[in-house]
Amino acid sequence: MSAEQKVNSLQNGLSTKRLARASANLRFDSSGNVRLNPIAEKQKRFRLRASRSFFSKVKNLIRVENLRQAAFEKKGFDGFLITNEANLLYFTGFQGASCILIPKKGRGIIHVYGTNYEQAKAEAKGFRVDLVKRGEDLGIKIAEEVKASKIKKLGLDSIVGVPKVADYLKLVKVLRGVAKIQIENEPVRALRRVKDEEELELMRRAGELTSEGMKAAYEAVKPGVREYEVAAEIEYAMRKKGSWGTAFETIVASGVRSAFPHGGCTDRKTKKGDLVVVDIGATYKYYRSDMTRTIVPGKPSAKQKKIYEIVRLAQEKAFQAVKPKTKARDVDAIARKAIEDAGYGGYFVHGLGHGVGLEVQEPPALGQRSKDRLAVGNVVTIEPGIYIMGFGGIRIEDTVLVRERKAEKFTKGPYTLETKP
Repeated sequence: MSAEQKVNSLQNGLSTKRLARASANLRFDSSGNVRLNPIAEKQKRFRLRASRSFFSKVKNLIRVENLRQAAFEKKGFDGFLITNEANLLYFTGFQGASCILIPKKGRGIIHVYGTNYEQAKAEAKGFRVDLVKRGEDLGIKIAEEVKASKIKKLGLDSIVGVPKVADYLKLVKVLRGVAKIQIENEPVRALRRVKDEEELELMRRAGELTSEGMKAAYEAVKPGVREYEVAAEIEYAMRKKGSWGTAFETIVASGVRSAFPHGGCTDRKTKKGDLVVVDIGATYKYYRSDMTRTIVPGKPSAKQKKIYEIVRLAQEKAFQAVKPKTKARDVDAIARKAIEDAGYGGYFVHGLGHGVGLEVQEPPALGQRSKDRLAVGNVVTIEPGIYIMGFGGIRIEDTVLVRERKAEKFTKGPYTLETKP
């Protein structure tokens, strides 16, 4: 039975006998409301946990099968090794694995060190969990599994970082004459690029939490308040509402520092009339969001208002252009033209946006050189900006879902420079 058939079977498999038996588990409380009796309540909680575990396993199995189709059937691999942290999380729902080896047949194998071993067994459903013992060489273990699975062409998603480069070189050496290793990240990137409904719900929630953080920013930005104090209020507001953490280091760049697109956050005190670029993101169940607004404590100047409206128009035009099958670079071009036509083309110094998901920057890319096309299920940022040294910068950004018709914004907030919109 396929993973999809198992899901349908679970949804449609409620028998008449079970329905008849359910009435024996009911009781009335003091208010006359129907409740499960205590024993049935415990059974219900157990079944709920089992159901979640089952669906987690099914989701993981479907993703592995999709990778097998993309990498094995289309690319000719008969084994695939996943080492990238976000990719590991995508396939297992567990954070802490060292790598996954997926053979052509049979279960995937998660290699994990002792610190995360019990958690992996509890959370990583649908895989064989293999403990890497103290003193064992992970590269040698992987090589042995490759040999045992008779893999001849092994795909590898990533070798980011010096330790992983060293492991890669060791693996190549050990498997010389046994299996050919080829770095190929596109099959996994293609799967992660299109979000499923569960992912989209998590990202909507991350967007809501980010929007709550931006509300706090509009309240916190005042003359005399330090940038890190504003950041603290934002992050506290998001955490208090349910954020699992920040999607990246919060940016609160004020005054002339606002002209630095990634200006970070310092101890500088904001001043009346400053441009303050606030770039924030919440994380919810590992999925991320990204949002930027530019705020002025006090009354904005005529020039600030003028440039703000240019950026706002560029963002709105780009948002309206976000549609399936559209070239990503064409969306960038629409925003860029709006800024160029206003005479500020040279001050828009970065791409229009990027994909968002388990990582805050992932495919597709929305830039002048992008080769990507948008597709239903892509989640991207739209973030035009104008940055003038000595004056300041203005950026407006939202996280956006590509839909069949009109795109959907996951982040929502005021489009104004005023601290009291």
